[in-house]
Amino acid sequence: MAVIREISTPDPSLLPALCHLLQDSVDGGASVGFVSPLPPEEAEAFWREILDELGPDLRLWIAEDEGEVVGSVQMARCTKPNGRHRAEVRKLAVLRSARGRGIASGLMVALETAAREMRLRLLYLDTHAGSAAEHLYHHLGWTRAGEIPDYATTPTGELHPTVLFFKVFD
Repeated sequence: MAVIREISTPDPSLLPALCHLLQDSVDGGASVGFVSPLPPEEAEAFWREILDELGPDLRLWIAEDEGEVVGSVQMARCTKPNGRHRAEVRKLAVLRSARGRGIASGLMVALETAAREMRLRLLYLDTHAGSAAEHLYHHLGWTRAGEIPDYATTPTGELHPTVLFFKVFD
């Protein structure tokens, strides 16, 4: 069973596993901002930047199974004075070999719990229309706000719509 934990300080020892997770996601067709094939140095640069920026406004959770990183998700709080009540969910990813075991749901529950503890009122995200992630967010009680056509290219270079979701906390 996967264990979910927050990474609150930079841990360079996680870089190889996080890079593998990102590359596996891109290779599997996930729309996470990169195209395939994802060069290892690009994956490493991305994760180094994330790890360096960790703090109260950028948080990271990972899921580990028997010492292997099998998933991650990020939450970026808005830093503008009029938006400190909201945060964006970024880059939910689970290794293809670990999917179907509730890891993505577990990561989202951990993130949502932290959002409530931070007294955030609104979370939002976008995801590839028609993806498994779209169905996951619906199942987790997120509200579908709409769809934007031709929003991003898939990892293979085709234009594809994105779906916007949000969740409001009382």
